[in-house]
Amino acid sequence: MVIVNNNIENFIDKTTKMKDQRSDLCSRYIKIFIVVSCYWIVSIATVFVNKTLLSSQVVALEAPLFITWFQCVVSFTICSLLSKSGGIPRVFAFPKGSPWNVEVMRKVIPLSIMFTLMIATNNLCLKYVGVPFYYVGRSLTTVFNVVFSWVLLGQKTSYRCVLCCGFIIFGFYLGVDQESLLGSFSLTGTIYGVIGSLMLSLYSIYTKKVLPSVNQEVWLLSYYNNAYSVLLFLPLIITNGELSALWNYSNFDSSYFWMQMIIGGICGFAIGYFTSLQIKVTSPLTHNISGTAKACAQTVIATQWYNESKNVLWWASNLIVLASSGLYARFKQIEMEESSRRTISEEKRSLVNGDDSENPEV
Repeated sequence: MVIVNNNIENFIDKTTKMKDQRSDLCSRYIKIFIVVSCYWIVSIATVFVNKTLLSSQVVALEAPLFITWFQCVVSFTICSLLSKSGGIPRVFAFPKGSPWNVEVMRKVIPLSIMFTLMIATNNLCLKYVGVPFYYVGRSLTTVFNVVFSWVLLGQKTSYRCVLCCGFIIFGFYLGVDQESLLGSFSLTGTIYGVIGSLMLSLYSIYTKKVLPSVNQEVWLLSYYNNAYSVLLFLPLIITNGELSALWNYSNFDSSYFWMQMIIGGICGFAIGYFTSLQIKVTSPLTHNISGTAKACAQTVIATQWYNESKNVLWWASNLIVLASSGLYARFKQIEMEESSRRTISEEKRSLVNGDDSENPEV
């Protein structure tokens, strides 16, 4: 009788544990779904809001760098408030720090220059090209990553990753060719897109070098970058001849204009938060795949939103770029896992050899 009771208790315990595990797994999947959905919504909304600000006849402000500068001001203000308060309780903690420390400025400002040029050229690209072509116009980031990793860091890339880069370049060329045939090609926008891809690649590489200077705090680096960009944009705005456009602009009293500007700034901050959160709850590879799928959805939505008709080859160029970028991310993950396993194996072997040398009789 005792044995039967024990068996029943063990069965109940196992059943309870299985239910708890399923409940935890279900909760985790729901959390991942919510975070990925928020990332998609905010990212796509940011592109459409920026396109409205930069190209809409309703806003009609020919000052793209001023618009980008204002978004940096909004992001800087939010980061400053969060840094002073320590973040949002039970949501996320924000590290404390000051961007006006001389030593910090000396180490971070070179990266902030890249950050400023990156977001400036990205928005200039979006001003001149349509949202459907925006992803393809900035698709060479992966190619520049491979080139600069080899030139600056001496890191070699596998043949299959190089092959993916070759397909990305082909997809980019095909996209440019089809945009030209459809009469919607912008050389200026495409050049800004290529420069934006180049600056993003350099920014990604040098971020790894600068992060130790801010205790590996990504949020702190974002705070400092926005703080310095607020200052770095000022000479660019003057050089770009935007002061006369601002002086003659007649809609500064429009609530719609300022609502769009503030929403754009909040979206710029929010995309940084949800990018970090998506990587945290999933993985860098899942984030890359999510970003690629989001770009695909964004392209489809944009063609419908702007009533643009595209031919088969134009869609093929997008699919080639999207698939090649996704495969590249997957191949890099496999290589990193293999490298990690080799490192662990070598460490174990060295420990064994070390033990043998200390005990020659064994």
